[in-house]
Amino acid sequence: MQRKNVILITSDQFRWDTLSCNGSKDVKTPGFDRMAKEGITFTNAMSSNPICVPARATMTTGNHSHKCTGRKENAGRIKDDQLKIAEYFNSYGYETYKYGKFHYVPYQKDRIVHGFKHWEMTESGRLVNQEVKTGKDLGGEDYFKYLESVGYPNMARAHGIGNNDVHAGLSALPLEHFVDCWILKRTLENLKKHLKEKQDKPFFLWMSFPKPHSPYDPPEPYHKMYDPRKISKPAGKYEMLFDKNPELRLRQRRYGMNFFSEQGVQLSRARYFGLVSLQDKLVGELLKFLKENGLAKSTSLLFAADHGDLLGDFGIFFKSCFLNGSVRVPFLISSPFLKKNGMKSKDLVGLEDVFPTLCDLAGLPAPQNIDGRSVISQDLPKREVYISQCNETPNQLYMAFDGRYKYCYAECEGTEELYDQKNDIKEIHNLAKSKKHAKIVKYLRNCVIDWCKNNQDTMMLDKKGKLKKSVLKEIDEELTYKDFTSYLGWRKY
Repeated sequence: MQRKNVILITSDQFRWDTLSCNGSKDVKTPGFDRMAKEGITFTNAMSSNPICVPARATMTTGNHSHKCTGRKENAGRIKDDQLKIAEYFNSYGYETYKYGKFHYVPYQKDRIVHGFKHWEMTESGRLVNQEVKTGKDLGGEDYFKYLESVGYPNMARAHGIGNNDVHAGLSALPLEHFVDCWILKRTLENLKKHLKEKQDKPFFLWMSFPKPHSPYDPPEPYHKMYDPRKISKPAGKYEMLFDKNPELRLRQRRYGMNFFSEQGVQLSRARYFGLVSLQDKLVGELLKFLKENGLAKSTSLLFAADHGDLLGDFGIFFKSCFLNGSVRVPFLISSPFLKKNGMKSKDLVGLEDVFPTLCDLAGLPAPQNIDGRSVISQDLPKREVYISQCNETPNQLYMAFDGRYKYCYAECEGTEELYDQKNDIKEIHNLAKSKKHAKIVKYLRNCVIDWCKNNQDTMMLDKKGKLKKSVLKEIDEELTYKDFTSYLGWRKY
């Protein structure tokens, strides 16, 4: 029987609409488009929790974050009783590899890899930063060790831009030493080694890019690939946030975005697009390698992201909400075993589906009793509503999406939002208070309540079984430049 290899490609903070196969008119993505032409594009794919750690925990276990880590925020170690994807593939005789960003709490300090046999990590300098602060050797990050070996010690962040900073810049590194390029390099080198030493064994490989997450710092020549004067502008204005989740207004000030000029926003968007194009080129090189080394006919690929980036929509950046720029994710499958070339699916899918889908692509039975389902299975009924969760009390968020209408609930002030995705993809008009849409609001609200009850998320419900409501004070206070700098992820190295 032919052994079926699988490769999972993930990106951090990758907007669904920056793919030209998803309709982008700003960014050219021939590599990802090739995957789409040779497989399936899921146009209604959502993050199960649009924050890095919980989203990755969900991909790893197939379970929602409040189950697999006990948390819905950017924290929480995956519980020991959770089945992890690499462990599962190991049990079926697969050789398992992961290169790039792991982002499992507690990050790299304890070198938690959840079953991968071969791996090299980068955590965007988090451990290096701890070493600088404590003066202790905590083991280092593999990518930063690599930079030191090629004469660029700690130069990844020499521009001084923070990890959660909205400002753009130019990488101090040559292209060949940039982090995403290093990940592809180590991926291909280890695939060559696998073909030489273990060609009788199938492999599961996870190639995990840290970009295009901020800092928006593409290397030459990608930093000038897009003219900030000619690309599209963000959706909406800051003033439109006043009928949305109130916490978003606090975020704008917390990260100093109210000090950011319109031109600065456009520059950051242009540099972000440059990072996307660089990553697209690397995916194209991976596809070329698979073909040239006889792996294309035995290897399936799945590409997804943990969440998106608002990129200036409504005056804010980053994720952690259910606006499309944050919660929608790319979800592409390319497989020689599927006769679905160029197909676009409107099925409701999410990150909990990654694990069982990869099992299906490998010809393995999916684990029992997990939240996810294979998106290529013909035996399962289609989802009628997709539910996503985010954050802890008093800022818990939930979303219910039926393929047309998206309902969002914020515990803060009990705020409700409803958007017609057919006629208002930019989510300008909140229809939650419209009498015409009262029935759909009630229906989707009840979907969230029922989901929370069925999935034991008791923290979201009050004693009467209704959605919790809390008060966030002093949302619109003015902050000074000094107040918000601690949130930007600035580091000394």
